[in-house]
Amino acid sequence: MTTSVPHLAELPLERPKGCPFDPPAELGSLRDEHPLVRLTFPDGHEGWLATGHAIVREILADPRFSARQELMHTPLPGAAAMAEMPPASPGMFIKMDDPEHGRYRRMLTGKFTVRRMRMLTERVEQVTAEHLDAMERQGSAADLVTAFAQPIPALMICELLGVPYDDHEFFRRNVAPLNRPDAPMAEQEAAINALGEYLYELIVAKRDEPTDDILGELVTTELTDEELTGIAFLLLGAGLDTTANMLALGTFALLRNPDQLAVLREDPESIDGAIEELLRYLSIAHTGVRTALEDVEIGGQLVKAGEVIALSAMAANRDPLKFPEPDRLDLRRNTAGHASFGHGVHQCLGQQLARVQMKVAFTGLLARFPALRLAVPADEVPLRTDSDIYGVYALPVAWD
Repeated sequence: MTTSVPHLAELPLERPKGCPFDPPAELGSLRDEHPLVRLTFPDGHEGWLATGHAIVREILADPRFSARQELMHTPLPGAAAMAEMPPASPGMFIKMDDPEHGRYRRMLTGKFTVRRMRMLTERVEQVTAEHLDAMERQGSAADLVTAFAQPIPALMICELLGVPYDDHEFFRRNVAPLNRPDAPMAEQEAAINALGEYLYELIVAKRDEPTDDILGELVTTELTDEELTGIAFLLLGAGLDTTANMLALGTFALLRNPDQLAVLREDPESIDGAIEELLRYLSIAHTGVRTALEDVEIGGQLVKAGEVIALSAMAANRDPLKFPEPDRLDLRRNTAGHASFGHGVHQCLGQQLARVQMKVAFTGLLARFPALRLAVPADEVPLRTDSDIYGVYALPVAWD
């Protein structure tokens, strides 16, 4: 039965002062009283906002809610408020529904198994050690974002896609503007075009001479060059920025919670659980969207066909009905069911790769620099609040 609920004029995004890891306070208040409320989107669309853990998971698992790009409206201010979004480009399957989504995903699932990701551990360890060595040679201070958090996932994406080592610098240079929401649009468009041309040529070369990497395997399927280019872009976008910000923001959170950092130092074997708790606590991919394909009654409300629901992962992951004392970082917590990798058929395909990189990188960083600390006051760390991926623009650190 439909009941009266609040109607928000915009998506709450302002975080509490002095609490860079906590979601906006308004989201918590809404979630506890009304886990599904009305929301006006920046382009004027009248949709919904879901904040409760149970209802966010329910929507993500319900095929009556679509991930199709052409049906979407963005809830994020400052994003392009287009009256009509185009359909997703070939290969960009996370913005498609079944059967198209399922066709692409089945081809990729076998490339991201736990076993295969573990096989990459040795290479991740090598890349991590190289960057830790460079930090140590440089002195006793560094920006962890540029020296460590960004280059490691960038190099691992190059490994997965089979980018020749000689091209790594070109790849890194053109990826950099895509990691900066403040980069001029012309600079971002130039980088996208350069990467698109490069990836297309890389795929053509692999058709002539297949290689032992994801693209090298996919060129032997019926996928077209255009589809493969879209998949390569998708893997680049989904696997680079997210992991980089988890490494930087996760380190920031540990340094600001010395009792929990001590837990990890005293018990390095607890790293797997610590990563899951950091994923829950930080919720860097903070807001998703789904569109109702038909009238659906959910959470006591009637969501009409065509209406878009913004899904707040950061509010869902702090739901006290699911996680006791949710605003406390607790590396020994049971985090089963957190929403940071999504849920349902669209759950993040590369989550095992992200876990491998975080496990190796956090372990290596803390072992190499046992006296690691912030080099500036915490309130001077520049927070990345203008993006759909939360994080920091820089993290100045020092060590003895």
